Order: sequence, then structure tokens, then C-alpha cells
Amino acid sequence: MRNIKYYFLSFLFVTIGAFAQQEQQDQRVPQEGHKNNNKFKQLYEEFSTPNMFRAASGAPGPAYYQQQADYKMDIVLDDDKAILTGNETITYTNNAPETLNYLWVQLDQNVRAKDSKSPLIESSNMSPVQQASTFAKNHLAETFDGGFKIESVTDTDGKPLTHMINRTMMRVEVPQGLKTGDKFSFNIKWWYQINDHVKDGGRSGYEYFPEDGNRAYVIAQFYPRMAVYNDVEGWQNSQFWGRDEFALPFGNFEVNITVPADHILDATGKLTNRKEVFSKEMMKRYEKAKKSYDEPVLIVTQEEAERAEKSKSTKTKTWKLYAENVRDFGFATSRRYIWDMMAVKLGDRDVMAVSMYPKEGNPLWEDWSTKAVASTLKTYSRMTFDYPYHKAISVHAQRQGMEYPMICWNYGRPDKDGNYSDRTKFGMMSVIIHEVGHNFFPMIVNSDERQWTWMDEGLNTFVQYVAEQDFGKWYPKALSEGQTAYPSRRGPAAKITDYMGGDQNFIAPIMTKGLNTYQFGHNAYGKPGTALNILRETVMGEELFDYAFREYSNRWMFKHPTPEDFFRTMEDASAFDLDWFWRGWFYTTDYVDIGIKSVKKYHVSAKPNKEGAKIAERFSIDPKSLVYYIEEGSDEFSEDMRNSKDLQNEIPTLKEYLMDNFTPQERAKMEQPKYFYEITYDKPGGLVMPIIVEFTYADGTSKTEKYPAQIWRLNDKEVSRVIASTKEIVKITVDPKLETADVDTSNNSWPREVQQSEFDAFKNKTQD
Repeated sequence: MRNIKYYFLSFLFVTIGAFAQQEQQDQRVPQEGHKNNNKFKQLYEEFSTPNMFRAASGAPGPAYYQQQADYKMDIVLDDDKAILTGNETITYTNNAPETLNYLWVQLDQNVRAKDSKSPLIESSNMSPVQQASTFAKNHLAETFDGGFKIESVTDTDGKPLTHMINRTMMRVEVPQGLKTGDKFSFNIKWWYQINDHVKDGGRSGYEYFPEDGNRAYVIAQFYPRMAVYNDVEGWQNSQFWGRDEFALPFGNFEVNITVPADHILDATGKLTNRKEVFSKEMMKRYEKAKKSYDEPVLIVTQEEAERAEKSKSTKTKTWKLYAENVRDFGFATSRRYIWDMMAVKLGDRDVMAVSMYPKEGNPLWEDWSTKAVASTLKTYSRMTFDYPYHKAISVHAQRQGMEYPMICWNYGRPDKDGNYSDRTKFGMMSVIIHEVGHNFFPMIVNSDERQWTWMDEGLNTFVQYVAEQDFGKWYPKALSEGQTAYPSRRGPAAKITDYMGGDQNFIAPIMTKGLNTYQFGHNAYGKPGTALNILRETVMGEELFDYAFREYSNRWMFKHPTPEDFFRTMEDASAFDLDWFWRGWFYTTDYVDIGIKSVKKYHVSAKPNKEGAKIAERFSIDPKSLVYYIEEGSDEFSEDMRNSKDLQNEIPTLKEYLMDNFTPQERAKMEQPKYFYEITYDKPGGLVMPIIVEFTYADGTSKTEKYPAQIWRLNDKEVSRVIASTKEIVKITVDPKLETADVDTSNNSWPREVQQSEFDAFKNKTQD
């Protein structure tokens, strides 16, 4: 009977709060209703309805399809005139369930056409002072014409095809509708003037070296290439304005590139005539590199490159390459390049890590470029899937950072004496890691960069942070004196707080088309990369996150995912409801600000307090059967309460309950709390996040508790937690390691005055 009495009382006290709340509600003024604005509302309104093409799980559906575009190209580089000429045949396979009457082809070089509209969409202002070179470029120099010159568009019999060019897009009419499963081949003959990317900008072009009259070419977007057609939006024929990058279908490439005979060249794809274009010594070194896993082997030495730059061959050489199942093609060529390679073991396969660079890149590039490539392939393969291609190339190019399948260009140049700062060194390493990482996102997990920039840049920035930390562990000699870890510029939560807490007039949600995004670097790279790092390290934990991230990567390798496919897969593979996270971080510009509103300290007593006495009277409960909480500092508090030693002796009913319901062995194991606290946390910021709290005790020890984000589900403003402790708490700190991107740390501790200086010191340490 005694157990029944106590169970009844327990149930009664649970209902007391409900009665009190109802009493308050009865006194309220009636209000209008509202929609469900809860931060934990599911994303059904934002997401499209699952269908046969894309499943609710985030996986490709049973009717998923994608188009294929295969290319055969003959490319000729005129080094004297800096002109590239091409003759290409595109074979397009329609796997869509509908008939296509026309095809859209991207003409990205037209962004540099003389009549390009791209410069006209940027605002400009008069400055009180300007460099002479800038003045001349803006007002005196003739506009460079680097647009495509389309000489012909024909079918395979040479008959002209009807076509229309709308700036960076060309529509080609299909004489007879292209039905499901049909293939259509057509030819395009074209040429264009190559731009000086150092002076005029752009993702590709050449750098001119006046001291010897040579150029180093990094060539991409150099051929008319097919746009994507898919189940989400039909043709992705959004114009290229210069910043938002590319959406491309997969296909096979057979490319012959003719360049001066003294050039060396590397590109997307397998070199099929290596013995024709390599010297015997180069072949010997190449075979050695295939077995060298620790140090790169020089295929072309600096001495040989310097000798080659002193003269120019009048002969030509054709390099033949074949690439299977890639979405694009790029190449680099020059007589000035040094070339090195080393092998990387990935699973049961060997992959070649490759670097090409002029002497201006040394000694930095010879020391670290290829090792950075190798390290990147290892980390990304661990986080996603084993790198499927046979090589990855890093090419040194001034002021560049751009990626293509198997090849990328990267900046980072010492001064003329070969000296370089940490900024130059780690800048070079980071851009190599980032651009090589793009092989995975979006070259293989082929998201639409033009529509969702963050899906390649943000995901890649996240894995880049993991890869940088791995690089620092695997190559500690790359670190500078006093450094214990790689100094990543993005990744840790504290590094995004200035942006997130900034002027809302100049911040856009992550889910914004790249061209229209404010603060592009923060929003497309930093914020999504940091969000995923927080999701991994703070919200989900590495094991759950990594499993789900690998599942997404494997589901969508060599396919075209959307943001919803990513969001759904991460939840599907982890049993983690993350709609609140996606909504807050990706669909809004809310920021994190969680603080301690109040801390109240209580002592327990058998002596009734005023409120407790009212409750006992209202519900006809024996006052002696209750335990009363007395707030320290209130008029009901007395110093003798502070010195209580044994709760069982001071509260007879508690002792009676324990004696009747627990064995002596169980009672011996019980820790009886002596200190009671009610801690109220508030949330001035809009983002819901877990509450991470560190409690520091009077004896110098500490304990960290993490409350899941769902603690905010019923009150978006503030929540309270009661803490019963055997030790006195002397300090409470929210987010002690700056894991949640909290923009204001001045409200993160109790007592308040200890907080800001400690957090500033911690933040500065993470940014060093």
C-alpha cells in the first residue's frame, strides 16, 4: 500500500504544473491563431514530392535516368597567335522518357565575347584615385574578343543544321525528334583567341612570361559542350555570367591535341600514345614513379625545363587522350613545365598523383604539391568512395584555383629568390587540396553548380577541412615551428560567426542561386562547410555522419543529385531528424546565440515554503510528506539550510520512502545531492542548436552536458533545467569549445563577468 501512495503522489505532482498552467490560460485575453512556425516543423512544404525518378529516401528512384554526351575532338594550339581551333563531333543519347526536338549547347567562351553582357550586370562607382594600369584597362584599351567563332554546325554528312546562338547558349535543331534511346551525332567547327588569365581574369587561358617570350596554358571551357537535361528542370540552359559554374552530363572523350613539339602536356583522360610523345628517359622515369609511394619522381626536371624555354620548336606533336565517364575535359601545356609524379595506394589500385609547374613555383611546388595531391586522394576516398580515375593532376598557374576531371590549376608562388611566407605555403596547399577534392564534388557526385553552388563548394570545403587536418598529421614537416595542427582557414565553428552575425541586408540563405548570392565566399564555401562540420562533430557525431555521408556519395556518384537528395539521404542513413538543421542553416539567415539567462540556487527542506503550503492545502496533501525547495537569498532562506549534510535525516519522509523501496545495497550506491540549481537558457538568436554546457565545481573538477536541439521544441525563447549535484557549482559555461558558431559569447557564462575575456582568448587561439 505504501508504494501505491507514493506513486499516486508522484502522479499528482506532475499534474500540479498542468493545473497551474491552465489557470493562467483561463485568465488570458483570446488571441488569433497562427500557422505552424515551429523550428522543428518538417520540410514538406520546401521539398518536392518524391517520385519514380527520386525516392523519398534520397536515393535515385527506379525510373531515374540521365543523358549521355560523347565527344571526339581534334584540337590545335597556335602558340604564336594564342589561338585555339577545334573540330568536334558530339554524339548525344536521349535516355529521357520524352522526345527532344532540339539540344542546348553551352558556349562558355562567349562570356568574353566583344559584345558580352556580363560586365554590364556589375555596379561600378567613381573612385577618387585609381592605378594607371586600371584606368588604361577600363577606359583606353580595346575590349578583348575571346568569344567562340562558330564556323559551322553540321550533321555527320556535312549538311548544315539549323541553330541559334543566345549569348552563352546555342540551340541546335534536331531534324527528326530524338526519341527515348535514340542517338544523334553532329559536328561543330570553331576557334577563339585565348585570353591572358593573369591580366584579364577567367578560369582558363595563358600566363605570358616576357623574359623568354613563352606562355603556360591552362585550357578549359574551350569547346562547345552539352547542357544538362534532367527530370528536375528539363534543360539547364541558364546563361553563364562568369561566376556561377557549370552543369554537365557524363560521357566519353576521345581528344587529340596538337601543340608545339617541345611542349609537355597533361590532361583529363589516359594518354594513349605515351611512347610517341615521351622520350626514352621520360619513360624510364615514369616507370619508376609508378612504384614510388613516398616521394615524387621528376619526369621533366627544372634543368630540362629551363633549357627548353630558351628556344621554340617549329614542329608539332599530337597528344592523344581517352577519358571514360567524365563530365568535362581540361588540359595544360607549355615548354616551361617541370613535371613530377608519385603513386598512391587506394584500396587494391594504384593512382598517380601528378604536378606540373614552371620554375617560378619552386622550391615550394617540388616539395609539396604532389604530396598534397596524394594526401587529398586518401582522405576524400575515406570519406566518400575510392577515387575511380587513374590520376589526379595539380598545375601551377598564377592567380588560379579551378577544377576539372583529373586536373586542376592552383596558385601559390614564392618570390624571385624562392622565399615564401606561411600564408603562401598554406594557401598553396589548401587550394590544391580544395581543387583536387572537386574531383569528388562535383566531377563525380555531379551536382548542378549553376543552380546550387554550395553543393559542390560547400560540401568540398567541408571535406577539405578534414583533409587539411589529415595532411598536417601525415606530413608534420609541412607545419611551421610552434604549429601542432594544420591552420585551416575554414571549418571550425568560430570562424563563421562574424559573417553570420553581420548585417542582414548583405546576407543570403545558402539555398540561393550562386550568381545572386551576397558574400559569395562566406555563403557558398564557408557557411555550408562549417555547417556540415558542426553537424558531424557536434550534432550527429562522426560515426553516424560519416556513414550517411558515404551513403550519399555512393548513391550519387556519376549521377546528378539535388539538395533534397542530400538532405534526405543524410536522415535516411542515420535515423536523425535533421529538418530543423537544414531549415535553420540552409533556408534562413538566422544565427546562433544561446546564453544563460539566470541561475537560481536552491536548498531542500522539510519545512514548508509559502507556495508549497498552498499546493498542499489545495490538494489536501499532508505537508509533512513533501520536500520543499528554498531559493538561496529569498526571505524563506536561512543559513542553516546551507549546512545540511544528510538529506535523509533532515527529511524523514524521504528516508522513509528510500527505506521502503530500495535495498540496503541500492541505498549504499546512491549519491545524495546537496546542491540544487535551476538554470534558464535563453536564445536571442534564431537558430536552434544543442545546448553544450560545462559545469565547473568548487573542487576544480568539471563536467560537460549536451542537451539535444529538441530541448527547444516547445519553447523557442527559453528553457530551464534543474541540476541536482553532490558538489557545489562555481561556474557554468555554454559552448565552452566554440562548437556551435555562437555569435555573441558575452551571455555564455555564469557568473557573467568571467565570460568574454576567456572566450576571446579561445577564439583568438583557434584563429591563429
